[in-house]
Amino acid sequence: MPAITDFLHRYLGKEQTKPPPISTGSAAAFLVIYTLIYVVPFYLSATTRPSRTLSRDAPSVIRARVASVSLTCLVCSLITFAILTSKGGATTGEALHSMGYWPLGLAEAARSLLLTAILFGGPLYEALLVDGQWRHWLSFEPVAGLFGDWVRWRNIIAGPFTEEVLFRSAAVPLMLLAQTSVARTVFLSPVIFGLAHVHHFYEFRLTHPHEPVATGLLRSLLQLAYTSLFGAYATFLFLRTGSLLAIFAVHAFCNVMGLPRLWGRVEPTSDDDDDGDGADGDRDRDGGKAAPGNARPSVLWSVAYYVLLVGGAVGWWRNLGVLTASDNALVPMKI
Repeated sequence: MPAITDFLHRYLGKEQTKPPPISTGSAAAFLVIYTLIYVVPFYLSATTRPSRTLSRDAPSVIRARVASVSLTCLVCSLITFAILTSKGGATTGEALHSMGYWPLGLAEAARSLLLTAILFGGPLYEALLVDGQWRHWLSFEPVAGLFGDWVRWRNIIAGPFTEEVLFRSAAVPLMLLAQTSVARTVFLSPVIFGLAHVHHFYEFRLTHPHEPVATGLLRSLLQLAYTSLFGAYATFLFLRTGSLLAIFAVHAFCNVMGLPRLWGRVEPTSDDDDDGDGADGDRDRDGGKAAPGNARPSVLWSVAYYVLLVGGAVGWWRNLGVLTASDNALVPMKI
């Protein structure tokens, strides 16, 4: 898009001598403020504040929190839009593009999903073939389940969308306006994104008072690590594709998949071992065929998984540049 190219060239061009409209420190401060506006309201109202008798997974809490973060995203997006058009001198079209709203980026979303699916080759094999979830997906059962389960709706739709609107769409353009380097943009904002999840430690301690403090701390540190890592990946995709839709789709997909298995044996289970209470209805792990006798399933299930896990990582790396290339990129990046 020539318009956004001209807009970025105006502030990122080599001949630029005047200081940027805002500093990197100011952009980071806005992101911190956005994060506080996103999280703090959770604990100001009895309808959004969990307690020992009211879980964060309660439908009433989820509905109230979704309403709260939706309002936060609207306010913060308007603030960013105002800064881009007033301080940055961007046109309405330039501002909307830098925030990832236009063009929608349908092709970019499809390619980003494909790239991420390659990375999750092993987990997809385990979920669809070993666990037998392909039957559920053929009937669109997981999609239908989104509209009947508030926890699933929050984790797969509301959470990913509002987080990408706030931490990518509303935050990254400010970093670009401050002429922040691509490397700092990719790795600075995701750290704040990761810190935005630290409040889950308090909620875990509240609802699990008998668990050791160390358990809660390790849980929170792990969450900080993988949310920061994912945040860097999402920021990279946003810069490369200029599409809010693309990073929302990838975020939702990653939430569906969860963290990949890095160790342990992969094997199907029989119907006798299926308790039928899996959160995603995915425990029909051998497609309804019980293993003959008490023989342990073949180790080839595990071999195939780890080959696909490593192969997927290699394939992801090799296709990182090709599948993220777009004429709508927010900044030029050599891959």
